[in-house]
Amino acid sequence: MFKQIICTISAACLAISGVPSRAADSSMLSSWYGGYFHGRTTANGETYNMYGYTAAHKTLPFGTKLRVCYQGCVDVRINDRGPYIGSRELDLSYGAAQAIGLIDPGVAYTSITYL
Repeated sequence: MFKQIICTISAACLAISGVPSRAADSSMLSSWYGGYFHGRTTANGETYNMYGYTAAHKTLPFGTKLRVCYQGCVDVRINDRGPYIGSRELDLSYGAAQAIGLIDPGVAYTSITYL
């Protein structure tokens, strides 16, 4: 049921954004990180901007672009490594998490489309 809801939301977001509708490539357990890291250097050497639309992943190449959907959708770019807590797979910047409604739950499965 939950997976159907996520796929429906993802398809709706893609339709609204004008991108051709297609199924999400996968789902990832996602979380977000913010204030403590704001202004610090990310793994690729950039300065972390908690209000930007970026993300951390353990293995995806830097520069990889993803569309991440939860209650809304946002396009992010991988510029950091992590998360390193439990089975989490993707750490969104605060701005990206806020854009899709992930701030309050903190951790949730999100639909991922590789761009």
